[in-house]
Amino acid sequence: MALQLTQKEKQLLQDQKSHEELCIEKYQQHAQRAADPKLKQLFQSYAQQEQQHLNTIVSMLNGQVPMMNQSQSGQNQQPQAGAAQSQSGAAPSQYNQADATLCNDMLMTEKYVSGAYDTAIFEFTDANMRQALNHIQKEEQQHGEGIFNYMQSNGMYNVK
Repeated sequence: MALQLTQKEKQLLQDQKSHEELCIEKYQQHAQRAADPKLKQLFQSYAQQEQQHLNTIVSMLNGQVPMMNQSQSGQNQQPQAGAAQSQSGAAPSQYNQADATLCNDMLMTEKYVSGAYDTAIFEFTDANMRQALNHIQKEEQQHGEGIFNYMQSNGMYNVK
């Protein structure tokens, strides 16, 4: 039996669906434009994960309650982001400005999308649906962390 969604829940899921579609498009386009092969790989990986998010949102819109596998969360993210450091372990002094712009765009996008999930989580009545949205939000935050780590290790983001 399918779960009956409230009108507000349907609206929130429609919003998240459009956000996921945009993330997929942006990650795919940015992967094609990135100069650094490691950044290309990072963006391609995140595009695939965003596709999984979209599939989950579509199933939720159809009233299906997804069962989230928490062990999948975070796989293949930190090694890629951390692998961006130069062989000496020091951040390079010069970086590709176009790649930095792509990273800034996706970091800003992930911040926005994560915040939108935060709002949606509080609006759902079904605990399993909230858990599924929380799982996706956690992965969005991990994407942001991976991009931040890439940027920081390549001298694109200075936290000092």
